[in-house]
Amino acid sequence: MPKEIDRFIRNKREQELAQYADQLASQLAITADIYDKSGDFPFEHYDILRKNNFFDLTIPEEYGGRGISLYEIILIQERLARCDASTALSVGWHLGFFYNLSVVRPWKEDIFKRLCEEAITSGELLNLFVTEPAGNPGRGGRTQTIARKVPGGYILKGRKSFCTLAPILQRFTVYASLENEETYGEFLVEKSDKIQLVTTWDTMGMRSTGSHDLILDEVFVPEHDLMGEYGSGLERLGKDSGASLFHIPAVYSGIAFSARDLILDFATNYSPPSLQGSISELPHVRAKLGELELELKTARTLLYAAAARWDENIEYRPHMSVEFQHAKHVVCNKAIRIVELAMRIMGGKSLLKANKLERLFRDVHCGLHNPPMDDQVIDGLARNALEEFKKNESTLHKL
Repeated sequence: MPKEIDRFIRNKREQELAQYADQLASQLAITADIYDKSGDFPFEHYDILRKNNFFDLTIPEEYGGRGISLYEIILIQERLARCDASTALSVGWHLGFFYNLSVVRPWKEDIFKRLCEEAITSGELLNLFVTEPAGNPGRGGRTQTIARKVPGGYILKGRKSFCTLAPILQRFTVYASLENEETYGEFLVEKSDKIQLVTTWDTMGMRSTGSHDLILDEVFVPEHDLMGEYGSGLERLGKDSGASLFHIPAVYSGIAFSARDLILDFATNYSPPSLQGSISELPHVRAKLGELELELKTARTLLYAAAARWDENIEYRPHMSVEFQHAKHVVCNKAIRIVELAMRIMGGKSLLKANKLERLFRDVHCGLHNPPMDDQVIDGLARNALEEFKKNESTLHKL
């Protein structure tokens, strides 16, 4: 990893976490391209992370974890993604899952404690599966996975899509519509022969996240594993204002940072026969490098500022949803622009499969399809602006 001075590292603890993430990232980098080409799930990467206690990061300190802050999650995820964005994005869902549970505490404490301890002692990962082939309940509509009440528990039947980490999970939670009721239930489900993994994940980018489909065929879930009932499909996640999803833009910021380092190295050292020096001396190249740097600094400043505000202002947290969405939109779209600028500078070589920029180009575009989507963010900003204007309209008329 490059030994740059990172102005977003503010203290010794963050410096140690950054070094920790850099060391892990350098190990993942060795085989990242192999898994990108094959699309196989990188079990060995998770062995590395497990041996280095990575899965403990967002477990609360009271249960033996490190209880890192949102700012520290961003710092680690961004650095991991510089070398292997696919693994960073997928393991980020585990980090975000436990971060949400730690902040919101929606479950019975004894169950939460047990899952925390299992994550630490045996490296058990967790993720929540909501999306289905027909769509995501976050856009409205009712999930088609049904939970039917039976003596002692529930029978679940349905299909979930984009089940990141599915190949390695021994348990997970799913949202299901409670039969004959208007509410949703979140169920803790153990893997069994009633659950089929369908290998649907063959994508352009983020190829080794293992985000396959899962078919639940009459799966029995004991009553005590109903974790909660909610009035909307994403209600629990919404209670942290989106903080637990903020690992996502950190990954795309990491991709952009990697592209920036690659192109600076290329521009500094590439000297075609038509030049006395390197292409970094050409005005049009320097203009692109300057624009690239401007975009990256803007994106990272917004990313870290939002995380710091969340950590430092507990009373402001309920109002941060729009801010998180805004940051995700800006970071992901600027990351795309940064990679494209890097490719314009490098030229045709950037299209080669052997060139890391080609992988970064494919991976960075996946950010458009991670929640929240651009159209939802724009609509949310408009609604928020209108609501704020209406609240202050009478005051404005008096000015």
